[in-house]
Amino acid sequence: MRISARNKLRGRIIEIKKGATTAHVRIDVGGQIVTAAITNEAVDDLKLATGQIAYALIKASDVMVGIDLVENAAP
Repeated sequence: MRISARNKLRGRIIEIKKGATTAHVRIDVGGQIVTAAITNEAVDDLKLATGQIAYALIKASDVMVGIDLVENAAP
C-alpha cells in the first residue's frame, strides 16, 4: 500500500457498528482506541471484520495540541 498520508497507525479492529448509512470502526492502536466514521459501503467493500489488522490513516490540514493542566502544574 502506498498513500500520501504520513500518519499511519497500525492496529486491530475491535468493533464495527453500522448505522443507517455510516459505520463507526474502532481500532486498538497500542492500547489507544481510534474511531473512524466511514460508509457502510466502505466496510463491505473492504470486507472489514473484528479482529482484523487495519490502518487508521490520518490526513488533516490542522492538528490541535492539548495539555492536562494538572499534570503540567508548576511545583
